[in-house]
Amino acid sequence: MSADEIDRYLQELDQPKRATLEQLRHTILGLLPEAEQGLSYGVPAFKVDGKVIAGFSAAKNHLSYLPHSGTVLSSLQPGDLEGLTASKGALKFPIDTPPAGDLVAKLIAARLDEIAN
Repeated sequence: MSADEIDRYLQELDQPKRATLEQLRHTILGLLPEAEQGLSYGVPAFKVDGKVIAGFSAAKNHLSYLPHSGTVLSSLQPGDLEGLTASKGALKFPIDTPPAGDLVAKLIAARLDEIAN
């Protein structure tokens, strides 16, 4: 895995998608400075101790935060996801607004707790 892979992924995106995902990347790395960066299933991912903890992707009309777990999003309180669309494995957000840092922190904490147990 290599941070260069994420750099290349982001370079392929138009604005504001690129800037929004760069902000999300910065937030994730602020919370997981030891994370190994690279691609998993063709999209940016962040690994800790060999386990994917977080990721993101770009689609035509939205962006997604990927917890790489089918249970992390359901473990949050309903108010945590206000204004966002969640499925079992992805949190969709607008192309010009990254998820709030405190929400990303909760998602990462939930994933870290999940893999620790």
